[in-house]
Amino acid sequence: MNNFIMKGDICYSETSDTLRLCEDAYLICENGRSMGVFTQIPENYQHFEVLDYTGHMIVPGLSDLHVHAPQYAYRGLGMDMELLEWLETYAFPEESGYKEPAYADKAYSMFVQDLKYSPTTRFCAFATIHTSATLKLMALLENSGLKGYVGKVNMDRNSPDYYCEESAEASLEATREWLMQSEQFHNVRPIITPRFTPSCTDALMMGLGAIASENHLAVQSHLSENLGEIDWVKELCPDSKNYMDTYISAGLAAPGRKSIMAHCVYSDEREIQMMKDNDTYAIHCPQCNMNIASGIAPVRKWLDIGVHMGLGSDVAGGATLSIFRTMMEARQVSKLVWRLLDQNLKSLTLEEIFWMGTKAGGSFFGKVGSFEPGYELDALVLDESRMPHPQALTLRQRLERYICLSENGDLLHKYVSGNKIF
Repeated sequence: MNNFIMKGDICYSETSDTLRLCEDAYLICENGRSMGVFTQIPENYQHFEVLDYTGHMIVPGLSDLHVHAPQYAYRGLGMDMELLEWLETYAFPEESGYKEPAYADKAYSMFVQDLKYSPTTRFCAFATIHTSATLKLMALLENSGLKGYVGKVNMDRNSPDYYCEESAEASLEATREWLMQSEQFHNVRPIITPRFTPSCTDALMMGLGAIASENHLAVQSHLSENLGEIDWVKELCPDSKNYMDTYISAGLAAPGRKSIMAHCVYSDEREIQMMKDNDTYAIHCPQCNMNIASGIAPVRKWLDIGVHMGLGSDVAGGATLSIFRTMMEARQVSKLVWRLLDQNLKSLTLEEIFWMGTKAGGSFFGKVGSFEPGYELDALVLDESRMPHPQALTLRQRLERYICLSENGDLLHKYVSGNKIF
């Protein structure tokens, strides 16, 4: 079984404002779960193997709760466009190519290789409308040792002829078939994925809500990212209270069913409260906020209201899979919100951004994202060798500096549920 002890400088979150910093400490892993962090090895664990990472920081694995796997190939392109034009010019043409098995295999292999060696241990990924390609992505991720969710995308209206499902019924039938074939996987599970309200008819939304309910499945989609998108939803769904209500009325968000809504840039207090009431996670994708020029999410409001939340790379709206970089950018854009928009919305602290990328996002997967007793042991051993400093730094300073300076290659080891990935 996965029984061992990791020795090093250990950092993890307990709450959004409580960061535990334990120098030269011992992290106990039993059967893939944390038994806690100790200054000395308890007597009943002294027979466990000690993995000596003295001098290195050890932190929980990071969760990426919003990434578009088929968009990985065109990261960094079209960054002078807004959302709807960008989708038409880049996203839909690229994603349509995944109907070709050879291309799907080549492109998804690149994505999974990069994700494997990134700080991400848990993920929620969009695929495309293609069942076979989505299963290929799931198989590659299953073999990587990472854990997470993958969604076959649904879209039956307001999409290009070359990348649109024939009808709501055809989309629902394909979804049911995909779910049956997904039963072969264990680390990677299916998640219902309407692209967003404008691309799904009412019949498709209602059908997906029924499938989610029948199979006890989580849901992921987009919410209130762009002003043009929001106006479009008002035209398409005039009877809805707001954008979030389109998901609730279709049964795609409900108490007791976890759902993910990415961006939420223009969500007001009412919409945020509706997310809280329906167990919905608001996912902050700061790099996309800037690249696609939609605006900056009011994360402080999310914190104040107490909605579930996490971070997303939003590749290819974001250009990197590093959630450490996403943490840094979340802090940066929060300062712009505070300075330029509303000085009542205090900028994010180090404690808050680290919690968002670890324990807050990890909670979508259960007891994940911390080293508190009982949590699945997802861990990163960090490599600071590329970041020399002439002075002695505190452990908190080292962590803050690593978040700002690290790149995907700055890892020594990665563990998921106690299994060593590399």
